[in-house]
Amino acid sequence: MAPDSAAVTRGCGARKVVGARHLCRSELDRFRAAAGESGPLLVACTQEAPLFAEIAGAENLPATLAFANIRETAGWSAEANRSGPKMAALIAAAAVDRSTPKAVTLESEGVVLIYGRDAVAIEAGRRLAERLDVSVVLTGSAQIEPPRRTEFPIRRGTVRALKGVLGGFEVVLDGYAAPAPSSRGTLAFGPPRQGAVAKADIVLDLSGGPALVSAADLRAGYLRADPASPAAVAEACLKAGDLVGTFDKPRYIDFRDDLCAHSRSRKVGCRRCLDLCPTGAITPAGDHVAIDAGICAGCGSCAAACPTGAAAYDAPAADATLTRLRAMLTAYRAAGGEWPVVLVHDGQHGADLIDALARYGVGLPANVLPFEMDEVTAAGPELAAAAFAWGAAAIRFLTRARPKHDTAGLAATAELAGTLAAGLGYGTGTAAIIAADDPDRLAEALALTPRDRTAEPPSTFLPAGRKRDLMGLALREMHRVAPMPVDVIALGAGAPLGRVAVDTEGCTLCLACVSACPTGALKDNAERPMLRFDEAACVQCGLCAATCPEKVITLEPRVNFAAFGTPPVVVKEEEPFCCVECGKPFGTRSSIDRVVAKLEGRHWMFSGPHAGRLAFLKMCEDCRVSAVTNAGIDPYATTERPRPRTTEDYLRDREREKRAGTGERDE
Repeated sequence: MAPDSAAVTRGCGARKVVGARHLCRSELDRFRAAAGESGPLLVACTQEAPLFAEIAGAENLPATLAFANIRETAGWSAEANRSGPKMAALIAAAAVDRSTPKAVTLESEGVVLIYGRDAVAIEAGRRLAERLDVSVVLTGSAQIEPPRRTEFPIRRGTVRALKGVLGGFEVVLDGYAAPAPSSRGTLAFGPPRQGAVAKADIVLDLSGGPALVSAADLRAGYLRADPASPAAVAEACLKAGDLVGTFDKPRYIDFRDDLCAHSRSRKVGCRRCLDLCPTGAITPAGDHVAIDAGICAGCGSCAAACPTGAAAYDAPAADATLTRLRAMLTAYRAAGGEWPVVLVHDGQHGADLIDALARYGVGLPANVLPFEMDEVTAAGPELAAAAFAWGAAAIRFLTRARPKHDTAGLAATAELAGTLAAGLGYGTGTAAIIAADDPDRLAEALALTPRDRTAEPPSTFLPAGRKRDLMGLALREMHRVAPMPVDVIALGAGAPLGRVAVDTEGCTLCLACVSACPTGALKDNAERPMLRFDEAACVQCGLCAATCPEKVITLEPRVNFAAFGTPPVVVKEEEPFCCVECGKPFGTRSSIDRVVAKLEGRHWMFSGPHAGRLAFLKMCEDCRVSAVTNAGIDPYATTERPRPRTTEDYLRDREREKRAGTGERDE
């Protein structure tokens, strides 16, 4: 590999750049000299990172170490002679601090429930009995030979439901029964009971049936193996034996229930996170949802899809991720790079595929910048919009050809980004998913990446704030530097941006939509009857349409760039109706006039001798109570109410009309 120190120096600005040929061996003193100075030190080698860290620790060198891989990602490539700007970009991105995420603590005391169909489960219990507190539950009708000694409880039952995580599983069992101590040739179980509940820290599933939880491979403490494979069972037992003690797992999502747009007044609006979560960690909890940090496996789909930013990825936070992306693209351009393609990948599948392509294939093209995230599915629209604003020519999301979990959320992000890029003149095909398990397939897909327009000059904005703020900022900048900017772009259904269309003729200004709106996109006016709309705040949750009693509200997914930074627009405004007694405005004139017109002469309480009561309808709530009290009106002491008209009355009148020769009359 031939590192391009000149390009790295151009891209890294004021930072001191030191080149080397054999840093990890014959030139190790260069590392010692650099690490002997306090401050951040980045070494562009990940293969020997353990060696450098060991020396720095053993010799108490004060530098703060970080590492960047520029070999498999840049130097080992058919286009290595043009990879200098990419090396600068990778080093600049690696120099950005990646904070450690918050953690949630799981505690396991080693209580394991083994759920199996035959003697394999009994044998697994014997393996684990010395290390764990074992219970075995057998399902099915297999005949089991009674053990000579009862080393652990053996029961029969079928799992109806399983919930929880490592250290806190709850299992509901039907057909639960204990064996008779006098069982001779086979275990004879007593009378079963339904709905028995068992607690466990670990669940080892050897039943051979479907998984007991969704996304079973992501549920901490739930282990599953094919009982027909001794090797798989042995491996699962080894893993189970290690699950005793205290464990820290990242708290991937920072959730704020006050921003959640799930529900209001028992009307369901946004369900994006509920529909996407593969592990079932998200559940409805009144007006908002709740996220179980123990069950959450960090796919980030909820954060990418959340329109309000209530669910925000925190491993790392969204603004930290965008800061790293900005450093990468800025350094690439400063080093002389052109047509950058951002390749978003994870640290497992994606990193392995890039490594294989570098070692056994052509390597990544010089303009393809690999951008590693914990999970590709955590990438949201704000990341794609920011990439285009900072000068990216295209963005690609690398996933498995056969994904383990649903990637619908990522597909929606790619579709939204592609629509925005095409509408603003960046070109077509600029945002897409590459689903590949083979390095050659990855190379083919990258070779077909179009080179269309980029932002000239690109934006230099600094990312700050939560997800929704970042998305608004990124969209504004993407529009500002766009090759062909337009004000409005229509989006597909389910997009987190848009406006509400109100049929103003049918709207009564009841303002139920205002009280339901979780983001304040719909607003009233304290001075007069008015409905206002702030399109920049609308997340298309649909709560306003679900709440509207007149059903005059519809959603229109779109992005209106002119709406960012502009005041709310007036949707409907009416003249207020003032109380005839005190002059206080308390409603709209059209509503009061409509109510009076419907009741005048048509309702017995406001007709004939009671016609004067119509004045009460024209009073505010305070004056109305006072007037009714002073008038001594008792609604239960009125004259006899008219008898309801019945079917017999109707038929009798029709017969009378026929005899009178007047013909039939519609009622």
